[in-house]
Amino acid sequence: MDTNALALPAGNFKAYLFDMDGTIADTMPLHFVSWTQAVEEAGGTFPEDLFYAWGGVPLIGVVENLNRHFGYKLDPAAVAHRKEDLYLSMLDQVTPVASVLEHVHAQYGKIPFAIVSGSPRDSIRRTLTTLNLLSYFPVIVGAEDYKQGKPNPEPFLTAAARLNVEPVDCLVFEDADAGIRAAEAAGMQWVHVPS
Repeated sequence: MDTNALALPAGNFKAYLFDMDGTIADTMPLHFVSWTQAVEEAGGTFPEDLFYAWGGVPLIGVVENLNRHFGYKLDPAAVAHRKEDLYLSMLDQVTPVASVLEHVHAQYGKIPFAIVSGSPRDSIRRTLTTLNLLSYFPVIVGAEDYKQGKPNPEPFLTAAARLNVEPVDCLVFEDADAGIRAAEAAGMQWVHVPS
């Protein structure tokens, strides 16, 4: 038995919804480096424990969280833009998460897939293109597509609606606690992808 295999809950799922960063793509170390640099350039710090705790939160929300947490006055749009530029400059270092990729390949063409992420759509598309996976995901729900990010269920419910699949029939693949809480709030079963 493959010790890296992900055990799926029982169910006859009609769609798979995948978080992007840390789930489909092993990007979290690159995001941490880019966040650290962008926040330090703006005069703040971003401790690693907070970075991982806030996984799945849209970019602007992360900067707003930092401002609230530390009393910073960072410009959310400027810091988020700088962070994305730094991340995109490192795309050639992105690799897929093998245990998740197995499930993508096993179910591709049998049920529909969606990406549900706190990242901007352009970043999602560019990451998927780097991994030669863009064609697998006809539905991409990025930070522009909802008002309330994870742990709110809105991102996952948006994806289910776009796929025309009932939430209860969706299985979520997610690495972050906020995403798992969002899946539960949406009435969806989930698989935790270890970091």
